Amino acid sequence: MKDIIAVSGVPGLHRLVNSRNNGLMLEDIDSGKTRFYSVRKHQFTPLETVAIYTMMDTVELSEVFKSMTEKSAETPIISANAPSPEIISYFKEILPDYDRDRVYLSDIKKVLKWYVKLEAKGLLPSLSDEEE
Repeated sequence: MKDIIAVSGVPGLHRLVNSRNNGLMLEDIDSGKTRFYSVRKHQFTPLETVAIYTMMDTVELSEVFKSMTEKSAETPIISANAPSPEIISYFKEILPDYDRDRVYLSDIKKVLKWYVKLEAKGLLPSLSDEEE
């Protein structure tokens, strides 16, 4: 997840190819096309810096993804297009102490979409990576 980046105003996730002083060369994970994104027009968010608010602190996105993977046998991954109560109920099972005031439904949907996309491409952090 180190080189995976979300770009403001652009759907999907991207992989860092190269950086310049005026922007980034990014490869779209879905299409594989490489494109330059200017720092003047876009903001960049590496997924390794994303965290979810909990009642006490924050939890890194990679930890949320690991929890989703571990619990996928008893709690299958839900679609981001599912009804809102189902999405909230699912996320409560994955991260029971998430801060309901600061984590919005749109945030949860984004996490679900990112998880499905990264899982399909084999880019999720595995449990064995953590042990090593």
